[in-house]
Amino acid sequence: MIKIRKSTDRGRADLGWLDTRYTFSFADYHDPEHMGFRSLRVLNDDRIAPGGGFGRHSHRDMEIVTYVLDGALGHEDSMGNGSTIRPGEIQRMSAGTGVVHAEKNASDAPLRLLQIWILPRSRGRAPGYEQKALSPADLKDRFCLAASGTPGRGAVTVDQDADLWIARLAPKVTVRHTLAPGRHGWLQVARGAVDVNGRVLVEGDGAAISDELEIAITSKDAAEILLFDLA
Repeated sequence: MIKIRKSTDRGRADLGWLDTRYTFSFADYHDPEHMGFRSLRVLNDDRIAPGGGFGRHSHRDMEIVTYVLDGALGHEDSMGNGSTIRPGEIQRMSAGTGVVHAEKNASDAPLRLLQIWILPRSRGRAPGYEQKALSPADLKDRFCLAASGTPGRGAVTVDQDADLWIARLAPKVTVRHTLAPGRHGWLQVARGAVDVNGRVLVEGDGAAISDELEIAITSKDAAEILLFDLA
């Protein structure tokens, strides 16, 4: 079963410096039918203007994954981390018992990122941070395991039984992913358009996938996709 969440049906906030789309309920956008999917709680498509950013604010007990699509994201936090995240890099911040951080557009160009929150397996853990670059060769026309709940498998590790796969596809390329019995998938199209088991998704669309043993994704044009494999 594939249930599509159309890009145009997502929530939206436009603050001038921030133009964002909410796949699931977030901040002032509340939709009781879209509170998350399995352990995937937040999937925001943020566009931040030059000079814009989120001031210092706090989180706790959440796995926060950031994937930059365009531009450069400046990050600093109460753990002492200060970094710039660029396209092809993935950041994981485990909020645990509490962390304060700030994020800003670190360039003169528009910034676009996907902000992902995953509910953790356990509460009250010590905060943690990882940032890794994904190899362009590993992303090209195949799935790259960007984040995993199994330490050492993905580029970064999340405290949840969840895997995040990312692929950049040339036109008319097919990639496949097998879902083990009882597993569920969420596919998010970051760019381009794809065919997913006979259903067409375009940029910004997402799809909840259950009771499908194999997911076959064919790009209709150049595309970038994220696939969550969830318990």
